[in-house]
Amino acid sequence: MRPHRMRENCRNSIQRLKGAPAMTQKKILIVDDDPEMRLALHIRLKANNYDVAVAVDGVSGIAETRKHMPDLILLDLGLPAGDGFTVLERLAINDSLAHIPVIVVSGRDRAANKDRALKAGARIFLQKPVKNAELLYAIEQTLGVKTHASAMVYDLGSGPNSTTH
Repeated sequence: MRPHRMRENCRNSIQRLKGAPAMTQKKILIVDDDPEMRLALHIRLKANNYDVAVAVDGVSGIAETRKHMPDLILLDLGLPAGDGFTVLERLAINDSLAHIPVIVVSGRDRAANKDRALKAGARIFLQKPVKNAELLYAIEQTLGVKTHASAMVYDLGSGPNSTTH
């Protein structure tokens, strides 16, 4: 058994003994062609106890979504092999994937892409570079989970980099 699985099993066993419901890690798929951005997001998410999968382009984004069935997708718009809009369109027409929420995290011009991304099915549009607290809050709001970032008073609609649907 892998060490991370052993830790998770121990944590769940302890919680069951205490009478608390067992925690399950939420899986987040990062779809971004920039290796530095993928790494930065991966580190942020793992540090906050999320299970993480990655994809490097539009085609692998859809394939990895089918493979992992994540709880949430963080999607860049500027991707090779099918941009982020293509990914959003393919998710929307696939009954088994359409329910998966998407947060767009993009360096593309906000004014030109925000409305289109939200209309295509994204729940939230975040402009790169995105602050850690803003990203975590958006994830928590989208997944309906409460963690330490939820304790912060943070209005996604008031920041210069974000927009909610």
